[in-house]
Order: sequence, then C-alpha cells, then structure tokens
Amino acid sequence: MFKKYIDELKDDIVSSTCRLIEIPSVSENSSNPSMPFGKNASRALEYTLFLAEQLGFRTKNIDGYCGYVEFGEGEELVGIIGHLDVVPADDNDWDFPPFDATVKDGKIYGRGAIDDKGPVISSLYAMKAVMDNCKVSKRVRLILGLNEETGWKCIKYYKEHEELPTIGFSPDADFPVIYAEKSVLSSYFKMNYSNYLNNPIKIKDINCENNEINVVPKICSVTLEIDKFKIEINTFISTLKTIINELDSKTDIEIYKIDDSNIKLTSHGISAHAAHPDIGINAISRLIIVLNYTFIKYNINIEIFDLFTKLINIETNGKSLGLNFSDESGNLTVNVGKFILENNEISIGLNIRIPVKYKIELVESILFNHTKQYKNISFLTTAKNEHLYVPKDDYLVSTLCNIFNKITGLNAEPIAIGGATYARAFDNCVSFGANMPDHPDMCHQTNEYVSIDNLILSSQIYAEAIYELAK
Repeated sequence: MFKKYIDELKDDIVSSTCRLIEIPSVSENSSNPSMPFGKNASRALEYTLFLAEQLGFRTKNIDGYCGYVEFGEGEELVGIIGHLDVVPADDNDWDFPPFDATVKDGKIYGRGAIDDKGPVISSLYAMKAVMDNCKVSKRVRLILGLNEETGWKCIKYYKEHEELPTIGFSPDADFPVIYAEKSVLSSYFKMNYSNYLNNPIKIKDINCENNEINVVPKICSVTLEIDKFKIEINTFISTLKTIINELDSKTDIEIYKIDDSNIKLTSHGISAHAAHPDIGINAISRLIIVLNYTFIKYNINIEIFDLFTKLINIETNGKSLGLNFSDESGNLTVNVGKFILENNEISIGLNIRIPVKYKIELVESILFNHTKQYKNISFLTTAKNEHLYVPKDDYLVSTLCNIFNKITGLNAEPIAIGGATYARAFDNCVSFGANMPDHPDMCHQTNEYVSIDNLILSSQIYAEAIYELAK
C-alpha cells in the first residue's frame, strides 16, 4: 500500500539518516539539567524533533530525558519506541570515520546506522506515509530515548511523566518479529588488591578504554611492575611469550618493555554486541587468562583470577559454575565487559543474558555462592532487566509477523534474541526489525552499516504495521 510513496521519499530517508549519524550521540552523565545525557545526545533529540516538525508531526521534548513525535486522534496510543544514543566508536578501527555517515556500495556506514538511528528514521517516514495517505482511529507516537545503551534512565523518566502506549513495537532488533528476549544481568566480581602489593609482580594499571559492559571489548591493556632484583625482566618476557603461544591461536597479545621494571601487555579482540559474544573476540578474557597463568608460574595466586579461570567456561556453556541453562530462547551467555583497577580494588564486570525460563535470582545466587569460596572476593549486581515473553500466537506477534511475510514474500517464524530492547519496558509491546533475516548483525560492531534497500524496505513494513495497529 505504501511502497510507491516511500520509494519517492528514499533520498530524504537516506539524507535524514546520515545527518542523524553525524551527531556523535554517546550518552554521558551531565550536570546540565536540560541535557542530562550530554550535549550530543541532546543535539540528536533536537534534530529529530525538528525534522519531525518539518514533516508535519506534533512533538515534545520531555525535559531533555527523551522526546516523542505524534500524529492522529483517539484515546488509544500506538507506541514505537526507539533510541538515539549509540555506543562509542574508535576511529582507528573503522574503514570510514564512524560519525561521517559514509554512503558506499548501497550502504550507509556509521555508528548508529542499524542501532538505532536508521530504524528510527525509517519509522518516522513510515509514520509520514500513514499520516499522509490514511485515516486512523488511534494516536501513533514515536518515543525517542537517549540512554538505552547505558542505563534506560530516559525510558524510566518517560514512564513516570507521560502516557503509556496501549500496544506497540520497538524497531531495535530483528525481523520478522521478536517474541522473546532474554533477561539481562550486569554484575561484578570485586577483590581488594592491597594484599598483593608485596609480590615481585604487581599490576600497576588496567585500561580497557572505557568499554561498555554490553559490548565485547576489542582492546585491553595491563601494565605490570616487575621487581628487577628478584626477576630478570627479559626472562619474564620470554616466559610470557611461551604462555601466550601455548594458548589458542586467537590470543593476540602484544608485549611492550617500558623499562627494566615495567612492561605493558595489550590484548586485541573483535568488538560485538554482548548479546552475541560468540561473534566477537573478547580482549579482556584472554588477557586475564594470560595473567593468571603467569602469576601462577611465579607462585602467586590472585584469587579473582583463579575464580575467573573457572568462570570463563560460561562463555561457551557455563557447566563449571552450574550455569548450563538453555531453552527455546537460546543458551545462557556471558560477556566480560569490564576490567578495572581503582583504589587498590580489581573489578571484573559481566553482562549475562539468561534464557527466559530461568530467573535472574537463580543466576545471582549461583555466582554469589562461588564467591564465598574466596575470602577476598565480593559479588555485586549493578543492573538487572527482566525478560520479555509473548506467545507466538498472540495478536501482536502474529500480526507483525504476517505483515513482514506479506511484504517480503517470506515464510518466517517469530524468533527469540539475547538483546534487550525497549519493548520489555511496556506491556503489549515487542521488538520488530529492522535487521533483516540472514543479514549480518552489525550492532556495536566496527564498520556498522545499514543497507539502503533494507532501510527503505523496513520503512514500508513499518508503515503497514502502523496502519494495521492504528486503523
């Protein structure tokens, strides 16, 4: 119904997506009450609201925490919930500057292209297509968050101050439609390092370049201080190289001799979304394993590293810690996203995706019980997000899936994911696109991109969905 109209808007959709990508809207903590997530997140919201006003929509900036775009009349509210903040991007790793929105070979490259700026713009123009061509009996509202990647404070603020949708979707995952999202647990193992400062090998500094806990880390460095009167540093480096070579072929760790007492180890991995740790290569995990073997070689037992060598099996199956959980939503997965030395305390942060049939509290208790075996280790949960589950035959799930199949000619079934979207923040809401089936998941990855053809196709799908839910 909307194909011709949206095809004619193709250039506008591409240019609007590019302009939004060009704003480096990494969410930050800010003391400015009108910009609680920093200047760039605020700029992204202001641009999107301005664009929406130019397209003829009603808009509202909700105290800088979030905003919305709306059309239609009626008591019921159809919600489309997206976000404008992005995870950081390292220019040195990208083939294109991540915030330049490079258009090449039918793709838009840039941080946020698929997560979630491209899908937000796709949804906005889908709303335009419905508003200009159809009569609906409900209001349709695109809710714009600014803190999705780091805390969800924006959506919490929205729920405290604004009307909740009666039905809706989040364009922040995969097609055909998501009926289940795993629970998410972010926790830390912490250990007082003061007791280890008299050892001939000491950790002076850890730097993982502020990696977010929900991102597979691509780089991590540790500086070690060696007591040169007890250990000859060149011999120590030779031992390190042997340990690294004895580990798997993916262990890419550089050794840099700073002076006769200090060396720096830098581990290189491949970034990915924490929901798919198998896609990336974890720089922190491999570096900790090397450190553990090295300290043991010199008869030094670092308790938190000892626990970690058992914990690391979680990345594949969790059997060693009793976390071999699996159901229709997939396996339990763990991303080791934080490795910190601060005030003589070592912290290792985990982002755990838990299958929908298992309770977060069960996983917490299992991990907590393992820490009790060590006198110097504590366990702390910093965030938890309950799963989403809507039966496949539910009206919303079946309707959206049928719309996708009708437009694409496919015969796809609803799927489950490890990612956490805003859909779980509201009742009667699921995640819906915009990544296409069998297409690489570029969320949080280097050289993130969205296919322009898929961007336009998703806008057509969203327009049909909006009309069906609001007619």
